[in-house]
Amino acid sequence: MIQRSLLRQCRIISRSSIRPPTNILQLPRSPYHATRIRAIPFFRPPPSTSRCYSTQPNGTDDVKSEVETSTVEESKNDSEANPAQKELEAKNKEIVDLKDKYLRSVAEFRNLQERTKREVQSARDFAITKFAKDLIDSVDNLDRALSTVPESKLVPSSSSSMSSSSSSDAAANANADADAIEAAHDKDLVNLYQGLKMTERLLMQTLSKHGLERFDPAEKGDMFDPNLHEATFQTRVEGKEDGTTFLTQQKGFLLNGRVVRAAKVGVVKNT
Repeated sequence: MIQRSLLRQCRIISRSSIRPPTNILQLPRSPYHATRIRAIPFFRPPPSTSRCYSTQPNGTDDVKSEVETSTVEESKNDSEANPAQKELEAKNKEIVDLKDKYLRSVAEFRNLQERTKREVQSARDFAITKFAKDLIDSVDNLDRALSTVPESKLVPSSSSSMSSSSSSDAAANANADADAIEAAHDKDLVNLYQGLKMTERLLMQTLSKHGLERFDPAEKGDMFDPNLHEATFQTRVEGKEDGTTFLTQQKGFLLNGRVVRAAKVGVVKNT
């Protein structure tokens, strides 16, 4: 646009300079001259030497002004569009923040649920820990009472062989009465033992339903485990591997996999 305006001005100036001036010198008409003298213009520059000049010192000012006007217009358009753009960016940022807070809240709530569930389960599993510790002594006493009965008393004795015909009838009657009394005593002992054994069995079944279990490491010949066993002594035992439990002095108890009381055992040490 600047170049076109400059060319237009140059053309107008060149046309005005080429056009002959209207002020022509009119010489007085002499009677001696019959011919008419043609008026000569004061100045007529040659067409080839015409030049265009700008009224402004430099053409860069127009460029600068147009650039400034364009920047002002762009700034106006930006100022008009900026509020909506800023509002959209603020809304998007708010949405991202709210989504992040929502996801964090959901994760925290799920962690709280899992933690509460574990705590409730742990409280349910080990709620009777103190009661189990107090009941273990009674179970031990019942076990000791059963272990004091010799196995020979539990097996019914065979009837004695009939005496020879030479033995007296009085001795035979006395022996028969003694055998009857001993058999009656053994029968009472067996019945008592069986009753105690049944009581122990029912008690252990009830405790097992609530997670309390008794274990005897020497019964299966388990290896010594410091988490489950307590070694009271060590000794040489032929035919057994080192670290094997061969004697249980006191049985252990577990409550839902947790040790309530470690078993006191004797451990093999051959080396």
